[in-house]
Amino acid sequence: MIRLAEVLKRFAPDYLAAHGNAMPSSHRRAIADILACRTAELGGHLWRCNHCSAEVFSYHSCNNRSCPQCHQNESERWLAARKEELLPCPYFHVTVTVPEELRAVLRANQMDGYAALMKAAAEAIVELARDPTHVGGTVGVMAVLHTWTQQLHYHPHVHCLVTGGGVSSDGRHWHPARGEFLVPTRPLAILVRAKMRALLSKRRPGLAVPEAAWQKPWVIDCKPWGNDSETVLAYLARYVFRVAIAESRILAVDEAGVVIRHKHRASNRWRGTRLDGHEFLRRFLQHVLPKGLHKVRYYGLWHPSRRFVAARARQLLALDPSTPHRMTSAAGGALSGSQSLQASGVPTLPPRICPCCKIGHLAHVRRLYPIQVRGP
Repeated sequence: MIRLAEVLKRFAPDYLAAHGNAMPSSHRRAIADILACRTAELGGHLWRCNHCSAEVFSYHSCNNRSCPQCHQNESERWLAARKEELLPCPYFHVTVTVPEELRAVLRANQMDGYAALMKAAAEAIVELARDPTHVGGTVGVMAVLHTWTQQLHYHPHVHCLVTGGGVSSDGRHWHPARGEFLVPTRPLAILVRAKMRALLSKRRPGLAVPEAAWQKPWVIDCKPWGNDSETVLAYLARYVFRVAIAESRILAVDEAGVVIRHKHRASNRWRGTRLDGHEFLRRFLQHVLPKGLHKVRYYGLWHPSRRFVAARARQLLALDPSTPHRMTSAAGGALSGSQSLQASGVPTLPPRICPCCKIGHLAHVRRLYPIQVRGP
């Protein structure tokens, strides 16, 4: 498998020389972190086999959210925490896509623009769902920001996981969604557009936005996801911790460019696309988010200030015999059989098998400290 770091090592020096002065600090940091990820530069640990005496170096990860090699453990911990918040009810997947005329504005004003987009999408869903003709209660919404297509084109949109039901205004009743229907998409698109316009005007007064962005219809898709816990948890993992490109989609790299594979929507088949090295970096880096921007946000029942309402909803669903049993998953709960607890309560993993002889176990020798640049 070709690593993204190999591509950056080949093309990043020339790209930085040409565009480094105009690049945001988050882009330069992403390049540096991905190049250093799991190398001696970040430090790590030295292990030795007790059978063949082979030495194995284990280096630290960079933990940059744009790095495709990181976040597996973080994803598992996050899923374990979210598992406790999921309600035993059906779910809906709502996707909100902005028109082409608004993309340049969002790209130039990412901190305010992305925050406004996520808030407008989620609040519009919550507001419309409260209408008694639809759900008649406050639903839970988890909004996840995405900015790319499979060919790494700039395409900002928001994925929303929405509970298939909500709590009444007095907090005493659970109102389920009607089968596979949550809210009508056309009124939802109009409401999202209006809220987005108001939020942008409030956050960035005087910002020039093409009038066509507020006149043409916005694209919104709403699909039922059912109440299967495995499906919901797989959805969460896939959309929350996905980066712009997985390394499995990098097919080849040479002196001139990169070949990536992508799925062609019309034929539903995988195809290869060759990109110039600088073009690949340009497309990849435009999806690196500014520092401090939260790409996952919670609204409605899942907002931190409404946790008591969510707890009440869980009680109401538990008392309703028509609702499915509480969701369970290996992502949370007790430790698996391969783990044990120390007296301090810290989980310990079984001994690591030596990758060289496949017989002995690896014993920790010492810690490797990060390489630091020394002064003259």
